[in-house]
Amino acid sequence: MEEKKVTIDIGKGKTVEISTGKLANLANGSVIISQGETVLLAAACSAEAKEFSDFLPLQVDYREKYSAAGRFPGGYIKREGRPTEKEILTCRMTDRPVRPLFPDGFYDEIQIQVLLLSSDMSNQPDVLSVLGASAALTLSDLPFQGPIGALRVGFVDGEFVANPTNEEMENSSLDLVYAGLPDKVIMIEGDAKECTEEFLRDAMDFANGVVKKQVSAQIELAKMAGKSKKTPKLHLVPDDIMLALSSSCCADIEKVCFIPEKEKRQNALDQILKLALEKLTPEFGAKYGQFTEMSSAGFNKLVEKNIRNKIINENKRIDGRKHDEIRPLSAEISVLPRVHGSGLFSRGETQALVIVTLGAGSDAQESDPITGGPTEKKFFLHYNFPNFSVGEVGRISGPGRREIGHGNLAERSLKYVMPEEYPYTVRCISEIMASNGSTSMASVCGGSLALMDAGVPIKGTVAGISCGLVCEEGKHVLLTDILGAEDHFGDMDFKVCGTTSGITGFQLDLKIAGIPLQLLYDAMLRNRVARMKIIEFMNQTIPAPKAEVSQYAPRISTVKINRDKIGALIGPGGSNIKAITESTGAQIDIEDDGTVNIFAINKEAMDMALEAVNAITADVEIGTIYRAKVIGLKDFGAIVELIPGKEGLLHISEMANYRVNKVTDICKEGDIVTVKVMGVDDRGKIKLSRKAALAEIG
Repeated sequence: MEEKKVTIDIGKGKTVEISTGKLANLANGSVIISQGETVLLAAACSAEAKEFSDFLPLQVDYREKYSAAGRFPGGYIKREGRPTEKEILTCRMTDRPVRPLFPDGFYDEIQIQVLLLSSDMSNQPDVLSVLGASAALTLSDLPFQGPIGALRVGFVDGEFVANPTNEEMENSSLDLVYAGLPDKVIMIEGDAKECTEEFLRDAMDFANGVVKKQVSAQIELAKMAGKSKKTPKLHLVPDDIMLALSSSCCADIEKVCFIPEKEKRQNALDQILKLALEKLTPEFGAKYGQFTEMSSAGFNKLVEKNIRNKIINENKRIDGRKHDEIRPLSAEISVLPRVHGSGLFSRGETQALVIVTLGAGSDAQESDPITGGPTEKKFFLHYNFPNFSVGEVGRISGPGRREIGHGNLAERSLKYVMPEEYPYTVRCISEIMASNGSTSMASVCGGSLALMDAGVPIKGTVAGISCGLVCEEGKHVLLTDILGAEDHFGDMDFKVCGTTSGITGFQLDLKIAGIPLQLLYDAMLRNRVARMKIIEFMNQTIPAPKAEVSQYAPRISTVKINRDKIGALIGPGGSNIKAITESTGAQIDIEDDGTVNIFAINKEAMDMALEAVNAITADVEIGTIYRAKVIGLKDFGAIVELIPGKEGLLHISEMANYRVNKVTDICKEGDIVTVKVMGVDDRGKIKLSRKAALAEIG
């Protein structure tokens, strides 16, 4: 197959190239996409649904190979293993904007695989993964209703930059990942240094201009090498089942659909469906082999229609709130006795308990990125979503993709208020206690409370809130602080976090094929009003970080030493550091500029460690009295070690206020003697006096 390619100018001399026909030609659609010397392969394959389903089984798998950077994997096994956090986040980023662009009822199994083939350690591949997935689907025979464009937007030296390099991102106040159709946004996520809503709107408008170029290029490539689209087989609930369900259930659904409590409402709906199945199975069970599955899907459609109709036409929400009203709030700090900081935040039935742990610099999260960028994090947030938070049983395992994604959003939303050059490593753990919508935003609020409770001097209180959307027949309604059901049956989940000064984190998920930028801007303004109310409420619980860290947190002291002393402090093979840590229990981190951070569990251990560090690194001062160790004897005096690496001569004439006949009458090797530094001669030799020291101390 002949290779075809298109090149997209994204500004400032940067181009993205998309080609097809060279690799993976047996896939439904495949492309090679590159920027600079970062190259990815994206391939899409499908299989027909084997049975009725009401869920699109779309799977995205993005993987980075160490060979892409000309390296071997670290560790004993020289093969890539489980996906990294970055790979998981890229999978989610790639999935979210393409999922809404398939027809209703199309439930064929779709698998998109993206491989990083080459990394120049400068151009990030994650947004190329999204664009590559769109191009592969556009070229395929699948009924994809794209293409879409996707890019990262930074703000460097007063200008928006498309797909900034790692070097440019170091100086950027914005990290926006944008995906959409021309003039319609489908997905955004990222963080900012307390930007305004207007600034973020302008950034999205800039991204939209690049998206139009990317979409045009994919359409051009599809004309050259695309496959004819197949007629999709749609899995819709049969009309006769829908009619029977409607006649049997609609009145009852309307009665219970607006029970405010999640569990009561769901139990009532489950009972209605159960009775309907008992009634209708004799009539339809033999006709439709998957009648139960079809009925469940049809029932959900009726519930969805009822909820959406009430919101659009009657301004009625499930729990009776106004469209711009926040659920009841609750906030506490210091809810656990031994942890370094804790915050409990509730909004309606959603509840997050966040715990803060303070640690040493060596506790930082290290990484080995193939694509360049930071290799260490001293602030991170982990999110856990146990089964009991939704009143269910299920498999208990490690964090899944959802947990990784929600934790990352909360972490990014809080990181910009963390103090710079903070000596502690800070870990937040969000344990979701109950879930009924926007647990990630509760994690942000709880995290802010817990950080202040821990005495971390954050720059301001951070709160997060989600805005939903229902669109029907040309009408639309924005909903502040959506419930889980409003998220499930609605069209949008738009999360925005920030301080009173501006936005720090954001994420948009849509179930429809894009919305106008102005509508998203309106949602940002709606979120801002709610965010200010939540921050005002949180500040009543704790208005500012505590002045001191918990008594159970490690003590920390920072001293500055001469860089020439670093080697002496470490000692041969680390012997000095090891000796200090073993004798005091303290942990010592030494930076290249001579900054020494000492972490200890109590004041006594801290004082011992400080004394040991100072003993090794301090310079000898004239007029100071030292307890020195005798390390050598001569006929004319003793050689003593004042501090490690610094020796002086205690002359026999200065040993006592009387005549000393032999040095051994006063001291022997290994003894500790009290001496005063009298001066330093022209050759740099230190002159000491025992008799002067004894006279001074009495």
